Amino acid sequence: MHPRRASHCCPELDHVHLDYKMQVLSDHSFRLSQLTVVLCVDHLVIYVLLLLDFESPEGAVSNPEFFNYGVEAYEACKKGALTSDIIDEQKKVQEADLVIFQFPLYWFSMPAILKGWMDRVLCQGFAFDIPGFYDSGFLKNKLALLSLTTGGTAEMYMKTGVSGDYRYFLWPLQHGALHFCGFKVLAPQISFAPEIASEEERKAMVASWAQRLKTIWEEEPIDCTPPWYFGQ
Repeated sequence: MHPRRASHCCPELDHVHLDYKMQVLSDHSFRLSQLTVVLCVDHLVIYVLLLLDFESPEGAVSNPEFFNYGVEAYEACKKGALTSDIIDEQKKVQEADLVIFQFPLYWFSMPAILKGWMDRVLCQGFAFDIPGFYDSGFLKNKLALLSLTTGGTAEMYMKTGVSGDYRYFLWPLQHGALHFCGFKVLAPQISFAPEIASEEERKAMVASWAQRLKTIWEEEPIDCTPPWYFGQ
């Protein structure tokens, strides 16, 4: 069996200036990402998106009369004309058996910098094609996992809570993005409301993640279909 590789993608460093709530959530997310380095895999690449500065595809656009970024990225991918920074990110994905996305939940989604990474790196021609998506996506032999922190408590993300079941906001992230590209998705790791949690509760969050990482390779992917998210 070849050494298992994981790529751990984190939007921000904890010393970056953010608004207060995002700073607290980012701090805890970054501590969780550091833990992954110690416990997860034989070989792990961890990197911070804030340090990246993506460029547009190189060369002339295929349709100067009507610019469509998705189309231009696809054409550039087919021609081998994507910029070196995007190609470097795609190589990290290609080399990984498991990709862990560590981020603070923001507006029921991921921070914009991580969304931008997905837009540029998981482009048509690299991660999927038409046809060639969902179970036939180009990343179908890889695992993906969302490890995130929230501002709201676990009670807020229940079906009867004010924010609804947390699985609802996972639908576009896990199914619409990761599974669309073929990833087999592991159950998310969610640390609820570290901002208002006690020190003991935060330690328990980290301990729970640590325990899970010890056996992460034994886990089975979720059934990434509507019933998992919304029930029967």
